[in-house]
Amino acid sequence: MNQQAIFAPIFVMFLLTLTVWIYMYAHRIPFIIKNNFPPEKMRPLEFARISPPSVSNPSDNLKNLFELPVLFYALGNYLFMTSQVDGFYVFLAWIFAGFRILHSLVHCTINRILLRFYLYLTAAVALWLMVLRAGWQYLGSA
Repeated sequence: MNQQAIFAPIFVMFLLTLTVWIYMYAHRIPFIIKNNFPPEKMRPLEFARISPPSVSNPSDNLKNLFELPVLFYALGNYLFMTSQVDGFYVFLAWIFAGFRILHSLVHCTINRILLRFYLYLTAAVALWLMVLRAGWQYLGSA
C-alpha cells in the first residue's frame, strides 16, 4: 500500500479547517462592522453572548476542529512514519474526514443538534477505531 495515501484525508481536513476559518470571518467581520461595537463589547465572553448563531456557530466549529482532528493528524503521521498505512486505515481516515465535513456543514448552517451529534459520533468512532487498532499493533510488536 502507498504509505502516502493517509495524507489525502489529512489534507482534506486542513482544507476544511481553512474553509471554516474563512467562513467564520466572512460572517464575523460584517457583523462587527454593521454594529460598530465599542471595545468592551469585543471581549470574548461578551462578544459570544451578543453574537447570533450565524456568527457564533462557525467560531465554535473552528474551535472544534482543533480537538479530535489533532489526534487524527498525529495518528496519521505515526502510521506513515512506522509504515503501517493500509487500506483499512485509509478507509477509516476517509470516514473521519467525510463525516467531519458533514458535521462542519451542519454546525455552520442549520445546526440541528441531534444530526450534528450523529455526524460527530460517526467520525469519532472511525478515529477511535484507528487509535485502538494502532495501539493494539504497537503493543503486539513491543
